[in-house]
Amino acid sequence: MDDCIFCKIASHEVPSNIVYEDEYAVAFNDLNPQTPVHVLVVPKKHIASIAAAQAEDEQLLGHLLLTVQRVAKALGVEESGYRVITNCGKDACQSVQHLHLHILGGKPMQERMG
Repeated sequence: MDDCIFCKIASHEVPSNIVYEDEYAVAFNDLNPQTPVHVLVVPKKHIASIAAAQAEDEQLLGHLLLTVQRVAKALGVEESGYRVITNCGKDACQSVQHLHLHILGGKPMQERMG
């Protein structure tokens, strides 16, 4: 997608602090971190949200979760714990229409959501 900022980051058209990259995904530091570790994992393939994923994306979706695991380990939050979030749609405050998983860690989290 031509105007998608995450597609541009994944293709290196826009600079970003990339912490992990492979053939299918890229992970980079969030510009507005909510925790000491706040990284976004995005597929290189443009998928607007989890709701827009298709059956042919099944392996890619699994790959994204394993990428989260790799990144969490590399960033040192694997043992202490981390939260993984994906927002879907405007009511969930999805601000970029490209599927992305937030990895949040580096401090104790609050139990409640919302």
